[in-house]
Amino acid sequence: MKYDFETLISRKNTGSGKWDGMYKENPNVPDGVVPFSVADMEFKNPPQVAEGISAYLKNSILGYTFATDAYYNAVIGWMKRRHQWDIKKDWIVEYPGVVPALFHLVKLFAQPDEGVILFTPVYYPFYNAVRNGGRTLVETQLKLTGDRYEIDFEDFEQKAKNSRNTLCILSNPHNPVGRVWTEEELARIGKICLDNNVMVIADEIHQDLIIPGYKHKVYATVSEEMAQNCVVCTAPSKTFNLAGLMTSNLIIPNSELKEKVYEYRESQAVYFCNIAGYKGCEIAYNDCEDWLEELLTVLEDNRKLLETFINDKFPQIKVIPLEGTYLQWLDCRGLGLHYKELNKFMTEEAFLFTDEGYIFGEPGEGFERINLACPTWVLQEALDRMEKAWKKREEVLQLTGQ
Repeated sequence: MKYDFETLISRKNTGSGKWDGMYKENPNVPDGVVPFSVADMEFKNPPQVAEGISAYLKNSILGYTFATDAYYNAVIGWMKRRHQWDIKKDWIVEYPGVVPALFHLVKLFAQPDEGVILFTPVYYPFYNAVRNGGRTLVETQLKLTGDRYEIDFEDFEQKAKNSRNTLCILSNPHNPVGRVWTEEELARIGKICLDNNVMVIADEIHQDLIIPGYKHKVYATVSEEMAQNCVVCTAPSKTFNLAGLMTSNLIIPNSELKEKVYEYRESQAVYFCNIAGYKGCEIAYNDCEDWLEELLTVLEDNRKLLETFINDKFPQIKVIPLEGTYLQWLDCRGLGLHYKELNKFMTEEAFLFTDEGYIFGEPGEGFERINLACPTWVLQEALDRMEKAWKKREEVLQLTGQ
């Protein structure tokens, strides 16, 4: 391989949200334990990004800086090459992160007495954006049929027909269940929303992280009518491990919607992104595509490793097939533990720090979301530690007659 996906850099005492969260949950974590929770990677960034930003800062003044044509062209080129979507500069509204954008979009496009539809279980900031915004949370639960999640279109349509529900937030690919929605599924979502005057916010931050055999379809490319009724949220952050640069791009083909978003962003005193974020996004999209291709092979190796290990060592756990993202969803209900017991086993006995399924809503209780974006040997050590802890637990239960 051209790039280094094997070196582990400890982020202890660096302010890492993921690592600090691990030590907060269990201060007695042994040295060498790596968390598998928050969705950033335990890989070095593409060297072109660090080197490029460094060179840029050496010759720059760190004053108020707006996006340049070079930045917009990088975003436009990426969407064309990777997603076959011809977008225009005038469609782009840059934002300091997708999550802040979601909070603003909910307040902008749903009134206080209106409902926002979510396909649950789902990424927990979606819930927060609705609740903290004082809007009504409307859940339509995904159906787990065998080991595959599907949309309950009958339930979704029923809720969309309620005139009080005016907005739908779609995770595409879906976090945490890992579905890559097909064009047919997206078209059906779009028709229901168009027929019932429901606007769509499509969070496509994981759009570049697709498992071989699947293909991501941008929501807005299904039809022109759907494009005119949505905001598509994108960012280089998941793709290139750049979350700390706080730079994302909302792509809005409808000029009236785009102007509303732009004006609301300004009203909240959000005028531009981080100067290094602009440059990092530009470099990543222009110069790091080969890094992404190597990353995808490592993620596929890790996915296969985890699936084989779980099937061999923990047949009680159901591995939900991963289609997109680097976040593996595991159905652990077969272990016979209450979800709080499961959490305790993971963090106190196995020293395995995932994102517990219940944080994605009630339908996630008894599940675990494990981040596969780490050196393969790190994942193997964690799985071995889990197996050892489970065997020890079973031995104790046998000795105590439980």
